[in-house]
Amino acid sequence: ENIPHYHAITIALRRAKRYQCPVVLGSATPSLESYTRAKVGIYTLLEMKKRVNDQLPKVQLIDMKAELKAGYPLFSRTLTEKIQNRLASSEQIMILLNRRGYSTVLTCHNCGYTDQCPRCDIPLIYHKEQHLEKCHYCGYTKPFLHRCPTCHSEDISQFGMGTQKLEEEICKRFSARVLRMDVDTTSRKGSHEKMIRAFARHEYDILIGTQMIAKGLDFPNVTLVGILAADMSLYSNDYRAAERTFQLLTQAAGRAGRGKGRGEVVIQTYSPEHYSIEMAAAQDYEGFYAAEMEYRGLMGYPPVEQLLAVLMTGPDEKMLETAAKYLKEFAVRVDKKGVLQKIGPASPYVAKVSDMYRRALYLKGSDGRLLIEVKNRMEQYIEMNKGFQEMRIQFDFNPMNVF
Repeated sequence: ENIPHYHAITIALRRAKRYQCPVVLGSATPSLESYTRAKVGIYTLLEMKKRVNDQLPKVQLIDMKAELKAGYPLFSRTLTEKIQNRLASSEQIMILLNRRGYSTVLTCHNCGYTDQCPRCDIPLIYHKEQHLEKCHYCGYTKPFLHRCPTCHSEDISQFGMGTQKLEEEICKRFSARVLRMDVDTTSRKGSHEKMIRAFARHEYDILIGTQMIAKGLDFPNVTLVGILAADMSLYSNDYRAAERTFQLLTQAAGRAGRGKGRGEVVIQTYSPEHYSIEMAAAQDYEGFYAAEMEYRGLMGYPPVEQLLAVLMTGPDEKMLETAAKYLKEFAVRVDKKGVLQKIGPASPYVAKVSDMYRRALYLKGSDGRLLIEVKNRMEQYIEMNKGFQEMRIQFDFNPMNVF
């Protein structure tokens, strides 16, 4: 994310080549690109077929559509019962909800006004502890909305749930010592390590948090992991959405049963039939890889084909749209045979951040050399035209043609 932009694995491989040393890429859920390279022999594949204690946790999928009809919109009956049982037996629990804050949208019931960040194209998140609304993109804050600025109604409703509200609900429902780990609670230096040590000493019964608790933590006394809103990231506008969902669920499930007792995992979702969630529940990476590669092949996404993203930002929306249009037309001229697929230009999921508008143009194809040529010619074109000087344009190139 920070300048200079780079992919960490690419840099590691380049440095290793320079210094003639091996690189070990270790993961329970490797990226499709890395695993494909291992499958075709570019990487050496080393597998650990069994867990250290030789027992994977038992995973249950809960269809929250049925639970909602039965009057259990937050905690399913299964998860509620299992939490109570673990608390009674002095075992620890981890609950994952990958969204921080208290509520995610504030809306006026009278006129439908939604409180949004004035600098970004996204609703403000309510943080109850500070009694503030925050933008998680630019950091803008304002006092909590008590009265609608449009119709002056005080009938303001809160929708959605973050880790703050989850903590409050758990404290209401269960007699337990609850610890919350997210960006808001770990911002002070050393707070992250203090929380991990405190939970390891069993000073708390339940640890709730965002994705930061999903991997790398080893608590032998954790025998239950609950995952709420498991499909939250599944329908984002990113072709890697299913992959990222599978990785998060599988990694989070791996926190259960790392000691002597066998762990259990409860995954709550409104999309239990989706292959990424089914495969995560089965802890079947190869099954997910096969299903996702079939989808990537049909859609022409990496690692089957290659992708060049041209990401543009600027303070003037109309000028940005015009510049993006010119770049696409230029790409069409460079690609004389028309072998590349051009997608966009279009607005990303968040079209404006910190008063800077954003547009994206994607070029797809199997000819990596042509994509590189288009990128190089585009850079020359941008340097020659003064209209691009007020904009920031970056190229995210995925040269992962492994077939």
